[in-house]
Amino acid sequence: MTPIEVQKIQELVYELKIGDIMTRRVFTVAPTTAMREVRDLMRDHRISGLPVLADNNLAGIISIQDLIHALEENALDAPVSRYMSTTLYTMSERDFAVRALSVFAKTTVGRLPVVDDDGRLVGVISRGDITRGLLKALEKVYQEEEIRRYRVRHVFEDIVSDQTSLILRYDVPYRDFTRAGRASSQLKQTLNRLGIDPRIVRRVAIVSYEAEMNIVIHSTNGGNLVAEISPDLIVIVAYDRGPGIQDVEQAMQPGFSTAPDWIREMGFGAGMGLANIKSCADQLHIDSWPLPGTRLEAIIHLNRPEGKGTDEIEPNR
Repeated sequence: MTPIEVQKIQELVYELKIGDIMTRRVFTVAPTTAMREVRDLMRDHRISGLPVLADNNLAGIISIQDLIHALEENALDAPVSRYMSTTLYTMSERDFAVRALSVFAKTTVGRLPVVDDDGRLVGVISRGDITRGLLKALEKVYQEEEIRRYRVRHVFEDIVSDQTSLILRYDVPYRDFTRAGRASSQLKQTLNRLGIDPRIVRRVAIVSYEAEMNIVIHSTNGGNLVAEISPDLIVIVAYDRGPGIQDVEQAMQPGFSTAPDWIREMGFGAGMGLANIKSCADQLHIDSWPLPGTRLEAIIHLNRPEGKGTDEIEPNR
């Protein structure tokens, strides 16, 4: 099970209500019922516990462990009241599955009676019910996700035009490290929802993150990150309103950085940004001027998941 699946299950535990996953068809016995009948009910219906009702009120629980105890004492003709447990933990239909799991973890009980506001039995919840409920809910989530991805993935097929593309624009503020990485993260999320090859998504994520961080660190008035997605390629353009790059070839060297020391101390500005972008892009174009700033364009072809390294660097202006 992947970490994402584990996380989703944890979320569902806090969303699933007991009333949606509990067993509603409940076999019950009375305090006067013989343990022999308990044995037959458990065997015939493959259940390991039965609520005990007295005058339609919940009086206790009889479990398979109690039945084993009766068998050891050769007391199958004894009444249920002799062996049942009267220590009861009850649930409401409105409770979430996580509450039942908490009780299961703290006690040895295997099932919990579910009662209404008047205390009347309406069902039981077991670990198995929760497991089946989670799997069913998870399956529904995956089905809905696949349907959504299919619809988004075929969006270009449903639009009639000579050239179709999807343009995403993100504003990147200057020196706002609390929001740094937000644009590239949202772009990655969008590409995943479009069903883009994960290898392509990874390359785009690296390019967009490094370009975004360059804007955060080096611009003087922020900038923009724009991604244009078409059926054949993804074009990422980063606009940096700043002082520009004095020497593009030098800036492309791994480890070269003009970031001040205080930014380096924060863990940014290591001088690998442009080098990482170059290694992930199929084509790279950089235009930089002293006053307007820098325009970086990275192109990634969708039919080259691993990339081919056909980089092109435009000279500094």
